[in-house]
Amino acid sequence: MIYRKLLLCVCLCLSASAFLKAQTVQPTEKQPPQLTAPSEARYRLVPGDVLDVVYRYTPEFNQTVTLHPDGYVGLEIVGDLKLSGLTLEEARKNIVEKATVRLKDPEITLLLKEFQKPYFVVSGEVVQPGRFEMRESVTALQAVMTAGGFKDTAKMSQIIVFRKINNEFAEVKMLNLKGIKKSSDLENDLTLVAGDIVLVPRNNFSKIEKFVRLTSLTTLLNPLRR
Repeated sequence: MIYRKLLLCVCLCLSASAFLKAQTVQPTEKQPPQLTAPSEARYRLVPGDVLDVVYRYTPEFNQTVTLHPDGYVGLEIVGDLKLSGLTLEEARKNIVEKATVRLKDPEITLLLKEFQKPYFVVSGEVVQPGRFEMRESVTALQAVMTAGGFKDTAKMSQIIVFRKINNEFAEVKMLNLKGIKKSSDLENDLTLVAGDIVLVPRNNFSKIEKFVRLTSLTTLLNPLRR
């Protein structure tokens, strides 16, 4: 009887192991290209954003302000304050902290009146390089088509996508869109996120690092200034 129970237990364990193994998704050899997704889901203020600053008990200090190119705003109560890169709640807390120097327990509401619309940039060997509004989901190949398509001098097998990581660095992804054009193989395409830069290099383009400083992109994106 004991042996029969032991045998039953062994059979059950083997069956469970086989089931779990069958349910495990085995990784495929070719995975769609991926870049690091933005780590913050909340919108962060950028130059050009327009804010309504509303004081509950002292409405005479209410203001509508625009973030300057350097990321600062000028407020009557607190003076110049840098808000660029902050979420709306972080900016509100900073204003409240500074305002307490002159006001007792101020209650402030911060409203985002106008904000930067999502966009992507296409540069290099395309017909019409530039900045384009991102109204819906778009892939790298669709972005190139939006920019008028490839020039004859384009190196379609080495398309570069830059994705901002922070204020200093951008991550780099290489795409081979030449195969997609020939065989409609979408595995090598990439869905963009707002702020991505797609660079289509010339045929003689050689090598680029996985991560680059944002200041280095100025040289690479010179075609935008033509």
